Amino acid sequence: MCTFVVLVEQLRPVGGTVQTDIDPRSLIGRKAFDRNGHKIGTVDEVYLDDATGVPEWAAVRTGLFSRDAFVPLEPSELAGDGLHIPYERALIKDAPDFGVGRHLSPDQELQLYRHYSLALPPPPQDPGPRDFGRLAGQEEA
Repeated sequence: MCTFVVLVEQLRPVGGTVQTDIDPRSLIGRKAFDRNGHKIGTVDEVYLDDATGVPEWAAVRTGLFSRDAFVPLEPSELAGDGLHIPYERALIKDAPDFGVGRHLSPDQELQLYRHYSLALPPPPQDPGPRDFGRLAGQEEA
């Protein structure tokens, strides 16, 4: 599950999969390029992983009257002139359309992983049974 970033001044820089010191706000408005260096659009929003807070997806506005295409930040690279996404323009523009400004559901995120042929992240680990001690007033057995 991912949550999109609402750009406010108190947003702190977070570690990321693009660069460890990237502030998600710095991605907004940057030009996005495909693997061949062709401009595909402009980064519109950044989505953070719910569990880790790490930037995971970006929504790229692909044209004036077009839609936003979700792109993974993990294999992408932030260079001086913009975000470089290591996929063909056609694949990016054919990404599932979920609209922007909303939370990505686990199913939507799974569709994106499959679309880009990315390995699924490991499931959250179960900490196992926990002993919280005894309730107040109970005798030890």
